[in-house]
Amino acid sequence: MLTSLATFADSKLAGRAKGLLTAFAATSAAHLGSLLTDTHVVEQATKPALMPLLAAHAVSGAERLPRLLAPALLASTAGDTLLQVDAEPAFLAGMGAFATAHVCYITMFAQQGALTDRRRIAITAAAYATAWAVMLSRLWPGLGTLKVPVAGYSLLLAGTAVTAAGLGLRGGLGGGLFLLSDTLIATRLAGWKQLPGHEFWIMSTYITAQYLLATAALKAEQEN
Repeated sequence: MLTSLATFADSKLAGRAKGLLTAFAATSAAHLGSLLTDTHVVEQATKPALMPLLAAHAVSGAERLPRLLAPALLASTAGDTLLQVDAEPAFLAGMGAFATAHVCYITMFAQQGALTDRRRIAITAAAYATAWAVMLSRLWPGLGTLKVPVAGYSLLLAGTAVTAAGLGLRGGLGGGLFLLSDTLIATRLAGWKQLPGHEFWIMSTYITAQYLLATAALKAEQEN
């Protein structure tokens, strides 16, 4: 009897997690579609819902939830919301919210053993440090009053990429895509010529990155 009840409960939780993942995928598709079709109302409505749905999926489906995963995703939600406001103070506040998310990610990945292989971490850190220095030097002249905030934030972002790589391919890809997404934002801030569908590429790489980082953290938590 108890075994049957436990099996039913597990099945119900799995179904809820699957439903939330479907909702996250559908909302992501709607958001990306709104960027391609310039449907501003849908864009504004769907963006703040993305990370809460991913967080709800993680919470409902994990046997063991990394303590800092939900705070990272909720801080990202604050960042997503603030960046929808077209004003520099809101942009800086949004950057601060994402900086909080990256502190959560770096701490969580380190706690999960991402820094164990010191040789690999050293090589990864050197590669990202080189990329950071080169890109920042190219962007620097066009950043204006945002020079220092962007430099500091991008260091935290690179820290997430480095530590995420310590969890394996999934985490490494997630960290790299997050860095790519925010680099595309930085090129816009610096006044560079934008890609066709620039916002679509920013958000598609960002959404994929967050999903990969979250699932890499969940996998690492179950294995520890």
